[in-house]
Amino acid sequence: MTGTFTVNDALELAVVERSGFIESRHAGSAVVLSPEGEVLRDLGDTRTAIFPRSSLKPFQAVAVMTSGVTLRGEDAAIATASHSGTAAHVALVRGLLARTSLPVSALGCPPATPTDHAARDELIRSGAPRERVYMNCSGKHAAMLLACAANEWPLDGYLDPEHPLQKRILDVLERFTGERPAATGVDGCGAPVHAISLHALARGIQKITTASPSSPFALYREAAALTEASREHAWAVGGPGQPDTVAMERLGVFAKVGAEGVMVMTAPNGTTTALKVLDGSSRASTIIALRLLAAAGAVEDDAVDAVQTELDLWVMGGERRVGRIRATV
Repeated sequence: MTGTFTVNDALELAVVERSGFIESRHAGSAVVLSPEGEVLRDLGDTRTAIFPRSSLKPFQAVAVMTSGVTLRGEDAAIATASHSGTAAHVALVRGLLARTSLPVSALGCPPATPTDHAARDELIRSGAPRERVYMNCSGKHAAMLLACAANEWPLDGYLDPEHPLQKRILDVLERFTGERPAATGVDGCGAPVHAISLHALARGIQKITTASPSSPFALYREAAALTEASREHAWAVGGPGQPDTVAMERLGVFAKVGAEGVMVMTAPNGTTTALKVLDGSSRASTIIALRLLAAAGAVEDDAVDAVQTELDLWVMGGERRVGRIRATV
Protein backbone atom coordinates (compact mmCIF):
# COMPACT_ATOMS: atom_id res chain seq x y z
CA MET A 1 0.00 0.00 0.00
CA THR A 2 1.30 3.45 -0.86
CA GLY A 3 1.77 5.88 1.96
CA THR A 4 3.82 8.55 3.62
CA PHE A 5 7.49 8.27 4.57
CA THR A 6 8.57 5.63 7.08
CA VAL A 7 9.99 5.80 10.59
CA ASN A 8 13.42 4.93 9.19
CA ASP A 9 13.24 8.00 6.94
CA ALA A 10 12.23 10.40 9.73
CA LEU A 11 14.27 12.42 12.22
CA GLU A 12 13.53 13.52 15.77
CA LEU A 13 11.79 16.91 15.72
CA ALA A 14 10.56 17.27 19.31
CA VAL A 15 10.54 15.61 22.71
CA VAL A 16 8.22 15.51 25.71
CA GLU A 17 9.99 16.04 29.04
CA ARG A 18 8.45 14.99 32.35
CA SER A 19 10.32 15.63 35.59
CA GLY A 20 13.64 15.82 33.79
CA PHE A 21 13.02 12.57 31.90
CA ILE A 22 12.31 12.37 28.16
CA GLU A 23 9.02 10.53 28.11
CA SER A 24 8.19 10.65 24.38
CA ARG A 25 9.84 11.61 21.11
CA HIS A 26 8.16 13.01 17.98
CA ALA A 27 9.84 12.03 14.72
CA GLY A 28 9.03 13.52 11.35
CA SER A 29 10.33 15.42 8.35
CA ALA A 30 10.64 19.12 7.57
CA VAL A 31 11.96 21.46 4.91
CA VAL A 32 12.91 25.14 5.23
CA LEU A 33 13.09 27.46 2.20
CA SER A 34 14.93 30.77 2.04
CA PRO A 35 13.01 33.88 0.94
CA GLU A 36 14.39 33.17 -2.54
CA GLY A 37 13.04 29.61 -2.49
CA GLU A 38 16.36 27.85 -1.93
CA VAL A 39 16.46 24.86 0.45
CA LEU A 40 18.06 25.91 3.75
CA ARG A 41 17.34 22.70 5.67
CA ASP A 42 16.08 19.28 4.68
CA LEU A 43 15.24 17.05 7.64
CA GLY A 44 14.16 13.47 7.00
CA ASP A 45 12.31 12.44 3.85
CA THR A 46 10.73 15.54 2.32
CA ARG A 47 10.24 14.09 -1.16
CA THR A 48 7.70 11.36 -0.42
CA ALA A 49 4.08 12.51 -0.68
CA ILE A 50 1.98 13.30 2.38
CA PHE A 51 -1.63 14.37 2.83
CA PRO A 52 -1.37 18.06 3.87
CA ARG A 53 -4.92 17.97 5.25
CA SER A 54 -6.03 21.50 6.27
CA SER A 55 -2.71 22.96 5.15
CA LEU A 56 -4.30 22.73 1.68
CA LYS A 57 -6.93 25.30 2.63
CA PRO A 58 -4.98 28.32 1.34
CA PHE A 59 -4.91 26.72 -2.13
CA GLN A 60 -8.62 25.90 -1.92
CA ALA A 61 -9.45 29.44 -0.83
CA VAL A 62 -7.43 31.02 -3.65
CA ALA A 63 -9.20 28.73 -6.12
CA VAL A 64 -12.54 30.04 -4.86
CA MET A 65 -11.33 33.65 -4.93
CA THR A 66 -10.30 33.30 -8.58
CA SER A 67 -13.62 31.73 -9.53
CA GLY A 68 -15.79 34.81 -9.41
CA VAL A 69 -16.14 35.10 -5.63
CA THR A 70 -14.86 38.24 -3.86
CA LEU A 71 -13.51 37.44 -0.41
CA ARG A 72 -11.72 40.06 1.64
CA GLY A 73 -10.94 40.61 5.30
CA GLU A 74 -12.66 38.26 7.73
CA ASP A 75 -14.52 36.52 4.90
CA ALA A 76 -11.23 35.47 3.31
CA ALA A 77 -9.80 34.41 6.67
CA ILE A 78 -12.75 32.15 7.49
CA ALA A 79 -12.49 30.55 4.05
CA THR A 80 -9.03 29.23 4.91
CA ALA A 81 -9.78 28.58 8.59
CA SER A 82 -9.72 25.57 10.86
CA HIS A 83 -11.88 27.53 13.27
CA SER A 84 -12.93 26.65 16.80
CA GLY A 85 -16.65 27.34 16.36
CA THR A 86 -17.12 30.47 18.44
CA ALA A 87 -20.19 32.62 17.85
CA ALA A 88 -18.05 35.04 15.82
CA HIS A 89 -16.81 32.23 13.56
CA VAL A 90 -20.30 30.87 13.04
CA ALA A 91 -21.59 34.34 12.18
CA LEU A 92 -18.99 34.64 9.42
CA VAL A 93 -19.92 31.25 7.96
CA ARG A 94 -23.61 32.09 8.05
CA GLY A 95 -22.82 35.41 6.41
CA LEU A 96 -21.11 33.68 3.49
CA LEU A 97 -24.06 31.35 3.01
CA ALA A 98 -26.47 34.29 3.17
CA ARG A 99 -24.86 35.89 0.12
CA THR A 100 -26.83 33.49 -2.07
CA SER A 101 -29.48 32.42 0.45
CA LEU A 102 -27.91 28.99 0.95
CA PRO A 103 -29.09 26.97 3.97
CA VAL A 104 -26.68 25.45 6.47
CA SER A 105 -27.86 22.05 5.26
CA ALA A 106 -26.09 22.73 1.93
CA LEU A 107 -22.73 22.39 3.67
CA GLY A 108 -21.07 19.08 2.87
CA CYS A 109 -19.01 18.92 6.07
CA PRO A 110 -20.32 16.75 8.94
CA PRO A 111 -22.29 18.10 11.91
CA ALA A 112 -20.10 18.93 14.90
CA THR A 113 -19.87 20.82 18.16
CA PRO A 114 -17.44 23.72 18.66
CA THR A 115 -13.91 22.85 19.70
CA ASP A 116 -13.79 26.10 21.70
CA HIS A 117 -14.59 25.04 25.26
CA ALA A 118 -16.77 28.03 26.13
CA ALA A 119 -18.74 27.82 22.89
CA ARG A 120 -19.24 24.07 23.29
CA ASP A 121 -20.41 24.43 26.89
CA GLU A 122 -22.89 27.11 25.86
CA LEU A 123 -24.24 24.92 23.07
CA ILE A 124 -24.68 21.97 25.43
CA ARG A 125 -26.42 24.11 28.05
CA SER A 126 -28.83 25.44 25.43
CA GLY A 127 -29.77 21.92 24.35
CA ALA A 128 -29.12 22.82 20.71
CA PRO A 129 -28.01 19.99 18.40
CA ARG A 130 -24.73 19.54 16.61
CA GLU A 131 -24.67 21.48 13.34
CA ARG A 132 -22.52 21.53 10.21
CA VAL A 133 -21.80 25.23 10.74
CA TYR A 134 -19.79 24.42 13.89
CA MET A 135 -17.44 22.05 12.04
CA ASN A 136 -13.97 23.61 11.81
CA CYS A 137 -13.98 23.43 7.99
CA SER A 138 -17.41 25.04 7.52
CA GLY A 139 -15.92 28.33 6.30
CA LYS A 140 -14.08 26.54 3.53
CA HIS A 141 -17.23 24.67 2.55
CA ALA A 142 -19.33 27.84 2.53
CA ALA A 143 -16.78 29.49 0.24
CA MET A 144 -16.82 26.47 -2.06
CA LEU A 145 -20.61 26.69 -2.32
CA LEU A 146 -20.34 30.37 -3.24
CA ALA A 147 -17.99 29.48 -6.09
CA CYS A 148 -20.51 26.91 -7.32
CA ALA A 149 -23.32 29.46 -7.21
CA ALA A 150 -21.23 32.11 -8.97
CA ASN A 151 -20.40 29.74 -11.84
CA GLU A 152 -23.72 27.89 -11.97
CA TRP A 153 -21.95 24.68 -11.08
CA PRO A 154 -24.10 22.02 -9.35
CA LEU A 155 -24.32 22.36 -5.59
CA ASP A 156 -24.96 18.65 -5.28
CA GLY A 157 -21.77 16.68 -5.51
CA TYR A 158 -19.49 19.71 -5.05
CA LEU A 159 -17.05 17.50 -3.12
CA ASP A 160 -16.67 14.98 -5.93
CA PRO A 161 -13.13 15.13 -7.39
CA GLU A 162 -14.71 15.30 -10.88
CA HIS A 163 -16.82 18.35 -10.00
CA PRO A 164 -15.74 21.56 -11.82
CA LEU A 165 -14.90 23.23 -8.51
CA GLN A 166 -12.61 20.44 -7.39
CA LYS A 167 -10.92 20.36 -10.79
CA ARG A 168 -10.33 24.09 -10.41
CA ILE A 169 -8.80 23.56 -6.96
CA LEU A 170 -6.52 20.84 -8.28
CA ASP A 171 -5.37 23.13 -11.10
CA VAL A 172 -4.53 25.91 -8.63
CA LEU A 173 -2.67 23.48 -6.38
CA GLU A 174 -0.56 22.21 -9.26
CA ARG A 175 0.20 25.73 -10.46
CA PHE A 176 1.50 26.86 -7.09
CA THR A 177 3.35 23.68 -6.12
CA GLY A 178 4.62 22.58 -9.53
CA GLU A 179 3.80 18.98 -8.63
CA ARG A 180 1.05 16.55 -9.60
CA PRO A 181 -0.47 14.78 -6.58
CA ALA A 182 0.68 11.23 -5.98
CA ALA A 183 -2.75 10.26 -4.64
CA THR A 184 -6.16 11.73 -3.83
CA GLY A 185 -8.22 10.78 -0.80
CA VAL A 186 -11.11 12.10 1.28
CA ASP A 187 -10.34 14.60 4.04
CA GLY A 188 -12.04 14.53 7.43
CA CYS A 189 -14.51 17.18 6.27
CA GLY A 190 -15.44 15.19 3.16
CA ALA A 191 -13.48 17.28 0.63
CA PRO A 192 -10.80 15.80 -1.63
CA VAL A 193 -7.28 15.86 -0.18
CA HIS A 194 -4.27 15.55 -2.47
CA ALA A 195 -0.95 13.94 -1.54
CA ILE A 196 2.12 16.04 -2.37
CA SER A 197 5.66 16.24 -1.03
CA LEU A 198 6.71 18.58 1.75
CA HIS A 199 8.98 20.28 -0.78
CA ALA A 200 6.02 21.00 -3.05
CA LEU A 201 3.84 22.09 -0.12
CA ALA A 202 6.48 24.53 1.12
CA ARG A 203 7.05 25.88 -2.38
CA GLY A 204 3.33 26.41 -2.97
CA ILE A 205 2.68 28.05 0.39
CA GLN A 206 5.66 30.34 -0.10
CA LYS A 207 4.29 31.48 -3.46
CA ILE A 208 0.91 32.24 -1.88
CA THR A 209 2.28 34.04 1.18
CA THR A 210 4.83 36.14 -0.71
CA ALA A 211 2.58 37.03 -3.65
CA SER A 212 2.39 40.68 -4.67
CA PRO A 213 -0.95 42.51 -4.42
CA SER A 214 0.06 44.40 -7.57
CA SER A 215 0.84 41.30 -9.62
CA PRO A 216 -0.47 41.38 -13.20
CA PHE A 217 -1.93 37.93 -12.53
CA ALA A 218 -5.20 37.57 -10.63
CA LEU A 219 -4.05 34.29 -9.09
CA TYR A 220 -1.26 36.08 -7.23
CA ARG A 221 -3.28 39.17 -6.38
CA GLU A 222 -5.89 36.97 -4.71
CA ALA A 223 -3.16 35.00 -2.93
CA ALA A 224 -1.80 38.26 -1.54
CA ALA A 225 -5.28 39.29 -0.40
CA LEU A 226 -5.76 35.96 1.37
CA THR A 227 -2.41 36.23 3.14
CA GLU A 228 -3.11 39.79 4.29
CA ALA A 229 -6.58 38.85 5.52
CA SER A 230 -5.28 35.85 7.45
CA ARG A 231 -2.62 37.87 9.23
CA GLU A 232 -4.93 40.80 9.99
CA HIS A 233 -7.80 38.58 11.16
CA ALA A 234 -5.85 35.74 12.71
CA TRP A 235 -8.64 35.11 15.22
CA ALA A 236 -10.85 33.90 12.37
CA VAL A 237 -8.27 31.40 11.09
CA GLY A 238 -8.18 29.53 14.41
CA GLY A 239 -9.68 31.00 17.53
CA PRO A 240 -8.83 32.03 21.10
CA GLY A 241 -5.65 30.22 22.17
CA GLN A 242 -5.40 28.24 18.94
CA PRO A 243 -1.78 27.80 17.74
CA ASP A 244 -2.29 29.37 14.30
CA THR A 245 -3.91 32.42 15.83
CA VAL A 246 -1.30 32.80 18.56
CA ALA A 247 1.63 32.50 16.15
CA MET A 248 0.19 34.97 13.64
CA GLU A 249 -0.89 37.55 16.21
CA ARG A 250 2.34 37.48 18.19
CA LEU A 251 4.97 37.02 15.47
CA GLY A 252 3.37 38.19 12.24
CA VAL A 253 3.95 34.85 10.53
CA PHE A 254 1.45 33.08 8.30
CA ALA A 255 0.57 29.72 9.89
CA LYS A 256 -1.77 26.96 8.80
CA VAL A 257 -2.03 23.73 10.71
CA GLY A 258 -3.07 20.48 9.09
CA ALA A 259 -4.38 17.39 10.86
CA GLU A 260 -2.05 14.46 11.48
CA GLY A 261 0.90 16.62 12.47
CA VAL A 262 1.22 18.87 9.43
CA MET A 263 2.19 22.55 9.63
CA VAL A 264 3.14 25.24 7.13
CA MET A 265 4.51 28.61 8.21
CA THR A 266 5.97 31.65 6.48
CA ALA A 267 7.91 34.36 8.31
CA PRO A 268 7.44 38.05 7.44
CA ASN A 269 10.64 37.94 5.33
CA GLY A 270 9.35 35.01 3.25
CA THR A 271 11.31 32.16 4.87
CA THR A 272 8.95 29.18 4.77
CA THR A 273 8.76 25.78 6.40
CA ALA A 274 6.56 22.73 5.90
CA LEU A 275 6.66 19.73 8.19
CA LYS A 276 4.89 16.56 9.20
CA VAL A 277 5.13 14.85 12.58
CA LEU A 278 5.00 11.19 11.60
CA ASP A 279 2.88 9.90 14.47
CA GLY A 280 0.10 12.33 13.53
CA SER A 281 0.23 14.41 16.69
CA SER A 282 -0.14 18.15 16.21
CA ARG A 283 0.83 19.12 19.75
CA ALA A 284 4.43 19.94 18.79
CA SER A 285 4.03 21.07 15.17
CA THR A 286 3.73 24.81 15.86
CA ILE A 287 6.77 25.06 18.12
CA ILE A 288 8.80 22.94 15.68
CA ALA A 289 7.94 25.31 12.84
CA LEU A 290 8.74 28.38 14.93
CA ARG A 291 12.11 26.95 16.01
CA LEU A 292 12.97 26.10 12.41
CA LEU A 293 12.22 29.69 11.37
CA ALA A 294 14.21 31.01 14.33
CA ALA A 295 17.19 28.81 13.42
CA ALA A 296 17.03 30.31 9.93
CA GLY A 297 17.14 33.81 11.42
CA ALA A 298 13.63 34.64 10.21
CA VAL A 299 12.12 35.23 13.67
CA GLU A 300 13.76 36.07 16.98
CA ASP A 301 14.49 33.31 19.49
CA ASP A 302 13.33 35.51 22.37
CA ALA A 303 10.03 36.12 20.60
CA VAL A 304 9.51 32.38 20.13
CA ASP A 305 10.32 31.84 23.81
CA ALA A 306 7.60 34.32 24.74
CA VAL A 307 5.03 32.74 22.41
CA GLN A 308 5.83 29.25 23.68
CA THR A 309 4.15 30.06 27.01
CA GLU A 310 0.84 30.60 25.14
CA LEU A 311 0.93 27.36 23.18
CA ASP A 312 -0.14 24.99 25.99
CA LEU A 313 3.06 22.96 25.82
CA TRP A 314 3.35 22.30 29.53
CA VAL A 315 3.46 18.78 30.92
CA MET A 316 1.41 18.61 34.11
CA GLY A 317 1.95 16.59 37.26
CA GLY A 318 -1.24 17.03 39.23
CA GLU A 319 -1.69 20.80 39.27
CA ARG A 320 2.02 21.55 38.82
CA ARG A 321 4.06 22.10 35.69
CA VAL A 322 6.67 19.34 35.70
CA GLY A 323 7.91 19.50 32.12
CA ARG A 324 7.19 20.65 28.59
CA ILE A 325 7.05 19.73 24.96
CA ARG A 326 10.04 21.22 23.18
CA ALA A 327 11.42 21.20 19.65
CA THR A 328 14.84 19.60 19.14
CA VAL A 329 15.57 21.02 15.67
